[in-house]
Amino acid sequence: MDRARISRPRLGGSLVYLVTGLPICLLTTVPMLVLSIAGIGLTIVWVGLLILIAVTTCWRAFARMERSWVRTTLGVDIPTPYRSLPPGSVFRRWRAKLRDPATWRDMAYLVLRLPFALADFVLVVGLWAASLGLISLPIWVPFLPADNPLNMPNVYFQPHLHFQIIQIHTTAQAAPYSGIGVVVLVLAILITPRLARFQAVLARALLSPTKAAQLEVTAEHLHASRARGVDAAEAERRRIERDLHDGAQQRLVAVAMTLGRARTKLDSDPTSARALIDEAHTDAKLAVAELRDLARGIFPAVLGDRGLDAALSALAAKSPVPVDVTVDVQPRPPTAVESTAYFIVAEALTNIAKYSSATAAAVSVRRAGEVVSVEVADDGTGGAVLRPGGGLAGLADRAATIDGVMTVTSPPGGPTVVTAELPCAW
Repeated sequence: MDRARISRPRLGGSLVYLVTGLPICLLTTVPMLVLSIAGIGLTIVWVGLLILIAVTTCWRAFARMERSWVRTTLGVDIPTPYRSLPPGSVFRRWRAKLRDPATWRDMAYLVLRLPFALADFVLVVGLWAASLGLISLPIWVPFLPADNPLNMPNVYFQPHLHFQIIQIHTTAQAAPYSGIGVVVLVLAILITPRLARFQAVLARALLSPTKAAQLEVTAEHLHASRARGVDAAEAERRRIERDLHDGAQQRLVAVAMTLGRARTKLDSDPTSARALIDEAHTDAKLAVAELRDLARGIFPAVLGDRGLDAALSALAAKSPVPVDVTVDVQPRPPTAVESTAYFIVAEALTNIAKYSSATAAAVSVRRAGEVVSVEVADDGTGGAVLRPGGGLAGLADRAATIDGVMTVTSPPGGPTVVTAELPCAW
């Protein structure tokens, strides 16, 4: 793992991490090592197998705790490296854990962590205790009893061997040692973050996914995104086909039939022919409107011409629920991102009008770097979920085609918040 990518942790977090490292290891790693040895030794009976299954789960649990603790104290985020577990029995899931290299890397890290934690604890506690003790020496040395070691001039360990130790009786005599304490304190301040940084490098090297695992996850994600994109495109094609067949096509057929009837009556009954022509004209205008709406559903013209701000403002103006719109997406994102954001907002506003009983809604679309964030919130009754085959699920699939992620938070009683993170580069 590239150490340069990890910045030096803060002093407070480093000190907490290094001081608590040894107690945590004594409470986790040592019992797990004992149980692991016991489980291996008892594998000749079924009890050993149960112990090993429980120990493997505990190794993973402690590794998760370590990732969380490193993130909390040192500010280093370590992704979870585990493969998905297959459905089935406990034994089958345990075998999958054993085949996962991340499980063995967890064990290796937690075992290596113990000697490092011991060395870090001794060094850090020793430096900080020595520095604080020396710095505060002038304060507490006058209160020591007369027979304390600091005030004893001579100590005889063996006959004929005489050792003279330091005599400190007053604050003035202790003052020079405070200067030494300051030097030791500076040394402790310099060393502590560096030791913590080394531990963060070790943790990320062993507890994060390997490059091969990351590539495997990326490939799976791309495969899933492609599949969802194909499904979304197929669903969109079927929707367009259905709308054309049930809407504009039927009206155009009616127009043709009405004009045919009008032509047969044009000479014999001009009044009826005129009425039929008027009816055909009305149907033709409705067919044009439906075709316009269908084209807008594929890609609204205002979105291509004037961007998200104007397109979403037009959506909000048509909504029966008052909508507050905030758009800040400069520089303008790619067309695919714009259209995805537009249809997420359009579907969310449609659901709000139909199902939420909301009195107000808010739409916020912002760009931060290479990510466009979309949020649609309402004060309705809640209860919205991503159902397979539903409109929101289709939008989540559409977002996935550009590596975007859409989530819905809608507890019973509300409020409902639909959020999406859409990357501008993929």
